[in-house]
Parts: sequence; C-alpha cells; structure tokens
Amino acid sequence: MINTKERVTDAAASARPYVERALRDKELRDNVRNAYTSARAVYEELSSRRKVSDAASRLAGDKGLQNELRNAIDELRNAAGRVQAVKRQSPEPAQAARNGLLLLVGITLGLLLNPITGPAVRRLLARKLFGSGNGFVYQGNGSAT
Repeated sequence: MINTKERVTDAAASARPYVERALRDKELRDNVRNAYTSARAVYEELSSRRKVSDAASRLAGDKGLQNELRNAIDELRNAAGRVQAVKRQSPEPAQAARNGLLLLVGITLGLLLNPITGPAVRRLLARKLFGSGNGFVYQGNGSAT
C-alpha cells in the first residue's frame, strides 16, 4: 500500500511544472489576479442580498454584473489555457514512445485485418518473409504434395 509520504511526494512532483509556470509566467498571474478581482466584485455585489432569488434577479438584470462575471470566466479560461500549455509542451519521452508504438501497431493491424486490402497485404508479407516458393501446398485431405 502506498503510504502518505509517497502520495504527497507524487502530488508535489506532478504539480511542480504548474508551480514553476506560475512563478515564471507574468501573464498567467495577471489572468488569475484579474479573475479573482472580477469574481470578488460580483460576490460582494450579490452577497448583500438576503435571498438567493434576489441575487439571481439582480444578476439577470444588471449588465455590469454580467460583464464582471463574463470577465472573470474569460480570465480563468485564459489562465487554464496557459497552464494546460505546460502539459502540451513537454510530453514524457516514454509516453511519446509508447503512443508511437501503439499507433504503429494499430495501423499495421488495420492493414492486415482490413477486408479490402488485407488479403493482398498478407500475401505480400508472406512472400517477403517466407519466399515465393511453393514448397508446401495444403490439400484438404491430409496429404501434402
């Protein structure tokens, strides 16, 4: 069983690229800061209402609040896109190799098992691997010629 220390170590290792990106990327920090500011403004405006229905009707009717909420969502999307770019930039070599191998195996199986091109490809492959000689011919009655 994995103990707590190993779980924490694994979580820290997987979060490291994101933390490094947040420390180096000023635009990411600005996106998060702007999203927080906009969301905080919407929250403060809506939290003054006692009932949820009052807050909902206020949000539905106030264009300024809608714009603030839209701004917060846009900023969070931008920040998420920048964080996800970290993941897309550096795939692990072992994972890339595995994915390439799986793609190659899938294409090969597709060519060999395809009902249209399969028989021709299998004959070609058999000729290349075993030669074109007819040293053995199967006769359905058990005798070889």
